[in-house]
Amino acid sequence: MKILHTADWHLGKKLDHFSRLEEQKKVMNEICEVAEDQLADVVIVAGDLFDTFNPSVEAVDLLYKTLKRLTNNGKRPVIAIAGNHDSPDRIDSPNPLARECGILFVGNPDVTIPTIKIENGFEITQSENGFIEIKLPQFDYPIRVITTPYANEMRLKTYLGADNKEQQLNDLLQDSWAILANKYCDNKGVNILTTHLYMLKRGGEILEEPDGEKPLRIGNADIVYTDCIPLQMQYTALGHLHRFQNVGGHSSPVVYSSSPLSYSFSEAGQDKKVVLIDVEPNKAVKFTAIPLKSGRVLHRKRFESIDDAVEWLLTNPYCLIELTLVSDTFFTTQDLKRIHESHDGIIYIIPVVKKDSNQDLQIPKVNLEQDIQGLFTDFFKSKYKQDPNEEVLDLFNEIVGSQAKNE
Repeated sequence: MKILHTADWHLGKKLDHFSRLEEQKKVMNEICEVAEDQLADVVIVAGDLFDTFNPSVEAVDLLYKTLKRLTNNGKRPVIAIAGNHDSPDRIDSPNPLARECGILFVGNPDVTIPTIKIENGFEITQSENGFIEIKLPQFDYPIRVITTPYANEMRLKTYLGADNKEQQLNDLLQDSWAILANKYCDNKGVNILTTHLYMLKRGGEILEEPDGEKPLRIGNADIVYTDCIPLQMQYTALGHLHRFQNVGGHSSPVVYSSSPLSYSFSEAGQDKKVVLIDVEPNKAVKFTAIPLKSGRVLHRKRFESIDDAVEWLLTNPYCLIELTLVSDTFFTTQDLKRIHESHDGIIYIIPVVKKDSNQDLQIPKVNLEQDIQGLFTDFFKSKYKQDPNEEVLDLFNEIVGSQAKNE
């Protein structure tokens, strides 16, 4: 059985003012072509289908057209879960009609998809909260999928029925997944887990969340470790982090497939991929990362000459750029006009003036390369002449982490 794993589409996302919709149309088409060329039997989209809770009409239209095409007229089940950028209720709302087309949406963790048989297609043979078993006509064994869309720690505990609200998130998920795996996931079928969480190997390196991504990791509260995944799982299809990586810490692969496009300049230079999984019951999976070629490449470029900058811009037209210009003096309007006329993909221009008339005023320099917590700390120190205490930092992190809910 071949399963295509993709995630973090962020349909409707802009890079500052610049719309990425045309690039997204191209890369969605490329993903559909990969599914056809590789003869994928199942597709899993591991969250962040949209970039906001209230996506544009164009983004919604692109999602449904892409998913319908991926289903191959109901012959190929497409399982799509909600991420932290998605409104879970919006993802769940088209479920009855979507199921008839072969699209299985899971927005909230307590969703139960009813058993159903798609005409000339697959059949859902068993189902309960967070679990589906699918029988494809071309195989004599089923695929079982444990589905855990994104929800914050409190909502996950509520949805999964935690008796003790103080129970750690890892223990809660481990217990919930183990119950489903022990009940349904024997070695006579293919067993997959898909979730949209911040997941790490215990004792491993901290994986950085992309710039502009609503953070799931607030301190260590929302970190989920891979050793809580049931041993029956042959592959875990993750969403949230935008770089392709096998997290490790489990006997089977635990993989972030990556986003299909680079969505922030911190992702400049990353190769974007989808993952093709080749799996059969009671055997180790084989998986292959397939590079995606669509979309504009992101570059961070630094020049100390306007002429050099213009020359590079003219020879690299199809990309998006964060441009740092270094000079001994301030740039003239004519210089900036030359820059803008040479390229349509300049997102940011960062002027760095090495010498100016105010250099003796000892104005503190701001490090714009640091994350939002670092910027807040610098702002607090400049305003109050002291570092923020732990209580202030915790409050700030809570505000940042609640941004998704407010949207």
